[in-house]
Formats: sequence, structure tokens, C-alpha cells
Amino acid sequence: MNLKLKRPLAFFDLETTGINLSADRIVEISILKVSPDGSEAVKTLKINPEIPIPVESSVFHGIYDSDIKEAPTFKEVAAELADFIGDADLAGYNSNKFDIPMLMEEFIRAGVDFSLEGRLFVDVQNIFHQMEQRTLKAAYRFYCDKSLDNAHSAEDDVKATYEVLKSQLDRYQDTEWEDKSGNKSIPVVNDVEALHQFTNLSRPVDFAGRMVFNEQGEEVFNFGKHKGRAVEAVFAMEPSYYSWMMQGDFPMYTKKCLDNIWQRFRAKQKEQRAVAPKPEMPAKPTPEARQPARDKGYSHRPQQQERPKRKAGPITDDMLKSLQEKFGK
Repeated sequence: MNLKLKRPLAFFDLETTGINLSADRIVEISILKVSPDGSEAVKTLKINPEIPIPVESSVFHGIYDSDIKEAPTFKEVAAELADFIGDADLAGYNSNKFDIPMLMEEFIRAGVDFSLEGRLFVDVQNIFHQMEQRTLKAAYRFYCDKSLDNAHSAEDDVKATYEVLKSQLDRYQDTEWEDKSGNKSIPVVNDVEALHQFTNLSRPVDFAGRMVFNEQGEEVFNFGKHKGRAVEAVFAMEPSYYSWMMQGDFPMYTKKCLDNIWQRFRAKQKEQRAVAPKPEMPAKPTPEARQPARDKGYSHRPQQQERPKRKAGPITDDMLKSLQEKFGK
């Protein structure tokens, strides 16, 4: 079954130095871009991660330090990859939890503004796990009746993922599915938006799963002491939580999403302060009220009683003699 597309759908797969979104790097990327007219274009690049590839990772995907020492860095090819993907929706195998957040880390690190706004995301693994609970190799055998001998080669994996999705559409076009609440539907249909909805049931905000959307469409924390609380509500009662996360060991795309919510929260606060009624100022005193109290014939100060004045008597010879003895004159 061919895909019904309204715009291109880019299947992509990454091989990396490890699974730590903050610390690890891409060593190979392959993108299969399918256009609405059915045409396909593939771009596969090895990437110099600029850090050593752990042996256990090399054993897993078969790429060693010697294989990428002459390869370009991600920063050198980031703009080229962003242009190749263009405005395409994104698809992959376990892409929502790993490939998309890892790709965003690299784009942010390279200084390329690759936006996820308005895109749809189809995670083929989620269809598979929610319908059959298998791995890619088993899925390829199960759906396509083929053996994936060169698993964990990025290009082979991405092509297998594309074939699996087309076979899933054939197999599940009339299959009913029941969610945890008992609601029944036929979710696997030949429509990218419907597949996006079905493969993003956790409704992630940042794809690393630190924040998700609740039923009301609000961003809520999905970890730690504030798990289940709205992000803006946490900002209101504990603003320092924003700083703690921005300085912590979280993926850069998580921090970018968090900062977007923070800026929106601050803008709301500023707007609320602007429209809030201002407290009434006390009325200005009238000129009469400002007139000094002494001009009105009264004062708030307690008046002192005047001492009675003594009348001066005549100066006698005894008085002059006493003053002469006192001052020596």
C-alpha cells in the first residue's frame, strides 16, 4: 500500500556514540524522504562526533573511530540536512523517544534553527508495540516476511522501517484497537495525521518525556516532585524550579521547550499587571487644609504656660556692691 501524503514524510535513523541525549553524538544519519507523488530520495552521511566512540557502541552498529575520522562534523552538515528534510513530517522506529530528541540536540548545538512546530511525527515502533509487541528485526520478519540480516545499519534500518509501515497499513486497515479507558477505534489508517495521533499517545512536549500534555492541553511535568502538575502552576509557586532545570543535566531541547513556557508565563504575568486596577490615591488636601495650623489660630502642639514676668525694682547700693564683689569690678 502506498502512503497517502499531503506533504513529504522523512523517515530517518541515527547511529550514535550512546543513548545519553545530553552527552552522546551522532555518528551516522540516514534519511529516506518520500514525497506525495511517491518519489523517494535518500541521504546517508557518516558524522565525526568529535568524541571517541565507545567500543560497546561500535560493536552494536559497526562504526569505529577510524571510520569517521575524515567525516564532517554535524555542525558542518547541519544546514544541508535541515534543507534536505525541509518541511517534511518525521517518521522512524523509536524516533519519538530517541531519534527526534537526539537530532534536536545536534541542531541546537550546531546553531541551526530546525523547528518541530507544525510537523507530524509517526513512530512505527509505537504502532508495532501497541499492536504486536516486537523489535524491528522481528517486525520486518512478521510484517514483510523477510530477514533483516544487516540490522543496525542506518540505511538498512530506515528502509526496513518504511517497508514495515506500508505492511502495517495493509494488515491493520480494518483492525479494531482498545485503549486503556476501553475506547475502541481503528487507528492504523493511511493518513499521517491519524498515525501521528496513534503513535504519540503519551503526548510529549519535549520528546524526552520530561513534560507532556494533559487532557486539557496544558504542559505538565512528567518526573520528579512536581510530576502531574502544570508547568505554569509550578512556575507560579516555585519560580526557582525553572532555574534549577535550566542549569541541570537536561537535554537542550527540553530546556528550549521549558524556556518557551517560561517566557509565555512571564508575558501573562506582565499582561495581568498591566490590566489590574490601580489602587486609589488619597485625595489631595485643599489649600485650606494645607494652611499651617498656626495661621488658623490653633496648633496641634500643646501650648506652654507663660511664666509671670517680674517687675524690676529700684537699684540699691547693696545690689551694686554685690555685683562688684561677684565680677571683681
